[in-house]
Amino acid sequence: MPAKEQDKVLLVCPHCGHQQPESRLAFSTICKNCGHHLRVQEILKPAPKAAEAGPLKKLVTCFECGAELNVPATAESTICKRCSAYVDLHDYNITSALAKNFKTKGAFVVELKGCVFNTESIVGDAVIKGKYHGKLVAERSLTIYSTADIKGSLAAGRLIIPEKNHFLWRSQIAVGSAEIVGELAANLRAEEVVVVRATARLFGNVDARNLVVEDGAVIVGKMQIGPRTGKEQPKLL
Repeated sequence: MPAKEQDKVLLVCPHCGHQQPESRLAFSTICKNCGHHLRVQEILKPAPKAAEAGPLKKLVTCFECGAELNVPATAESTICKRCSAYVDLHDYNITSALAKNFKTKGAFVVELKGCVFNTESIVGDAVIKGKYHGKLVAERSLTIYSTADIKGSLAAGRLIIPEKNHFLWRSQIAVGSAEIVGELAANLRAEEVVVVRATARLFGNVDARNLVVEDGAVIVGKMQIGPRTGKEQPKLL
């Protein structure tokens, strides 16, 4: 085959579908059928299409078997693909008195006029401004304001005391981590880090893997910081 024929390619017009031979090195040409201007290299080597952005997702775990579930961010419930258990993803905003158990991966907010009593609840993120009497487990975070009236037991993935707010708790609070920006009077046991911000006041003993204290913070209590397993012993500060 002549060299000139080998340099030819069959170009397909994107406008009308007409096929015509063109040099593979050509930059542009005209479609002999519809007359449109064609950019040869763009047709021969089209730019890869950008992947279409899918719906936003969030990762939750099944209450029953612990399986990880990737669900749409706007979903209000789902079914576990492993054990077929129902998983509530609703957000709850409590503004009145209720005697009810909650079990949701969503947010759980008890407003100033809200009251939840005689309850055992497991929630994703909890914000307590009103009354909560019972057992509360906040898997991700628990934010407590000065106006909170809490009786029972508490556990949280992360405890947060906002700036200019205070909270007194006479029993030890078990948390994954904590961020104290306001004032906390309680004993803390944290699996990971306790952060005491510059505006914070912490009165109580802390048993944690790590402790971060910003300049200006006030801490009164015994600090036991370090890993709890292995040969290495926690150090007392």
